[in-house]
Amino acid sequence: MKVTKKATYRRHYLKTAPLLTQTKGLLRRFDLQARKGLGQHFLIDDEVLRLITSAAELAPTDVVMEIGPGLGVLTRELAGQAGWVVAIELDNKLAAILKQTLASFNNVTIVNEDILSIDPAALLQEQKARFPPAIGSPFSYKVVANLPYYITSPVLRHFLEASIKPKTMVVMVQKEVAEVIAAEPGQMSLLSISVQFYGEPAIVSYVPARCFYPAPEVDSAILRVKLYPQPAVAVTDKDSFFGLVRAGFSASRKQIGNSLAQGLGLSKAEVLPLLEKASIVPQRRAETLTLDEWAQLWQVFTRMREEK
Repeated sequence: MKVTKKATYRRHYLKTAPLLTQTKGLLRRFDLQARKGLGQHFLIDDEVLRLITSAAELAPTDVVMEIGPGLGVLTRELAGQAGWVVAIELDNKLAAILKQTLASFNNVTIVNEDILSIDPAALLQEQKARFPPAIGSPFSYKVVANLPYYITSPVLRHFLEASIKPKTMVVMVQKEVAEVIAAEPGQMSLLSISVQFYGEPAIVSYVPARCFYPAPEVDSAILRVKLYPQPAVAVTDKDSFFGLVRAGFSASRKQIGNSLAQGLGLSKAEVLPLLEKASIVPQRRAETLTLDEWAQLWQVFTRMREEK
């Protein structure tokens, strides 16, 4: 296929122009505006871009799923380091544009769908015939994403509970959400328990709002979650385990004895002996419990149900 001087210039421009200039140029060229309803804020800071790709520890043997590629700034960096990139974009117009602007990359697939409606295992099965020989494990993958704030929790849950989970997730999220997820006992929440059950979260870096165009109203953080081969605690029924945890957090700031009684629909007299068996003082609050303590408490409650 003949490559025109104009196309060559555009590729060079996308590689060399400052990210803000690139972003504004692409928006003008395709007559686009950031869609507030989809939480679109485009990354315009080169250093943050490097931090994201460095945190993902990419190699030519890696398959990456990128969620919400937007204008493709991060996608180009990922494609230059990973073996294959599957970029999943909900916005129809952006997906069509990405197919144009990333056409020169032979290791990128654009998928125009809602990530929450996609089974990662089925997507990998569909794509694996395209992968280069260097990718020896087509069902081993990493997730990298600049997530719209409003879908952060659903996307994390989607991958953490998937039949085939990623090895690593590197996601840009709201600063306060990252801090909640990475919290230690004393400041735990249902969200931090839900993530730490599956993997080890760490905040890589904070990212000021000015690093995006248009700038959001809050700062962000790069969060990395390295998933465990097996959940952090030995629980045979995840649904009942998280049902217990939800009950424990059902009454904010209340003592664990009171919140469990309220959340489970039991009397406090029924709950207190179970807490004693789990060696948990009933005056403690849910945010102070460790994962191991939740697992111990779940085992006690499970035995209680079996004995009834």
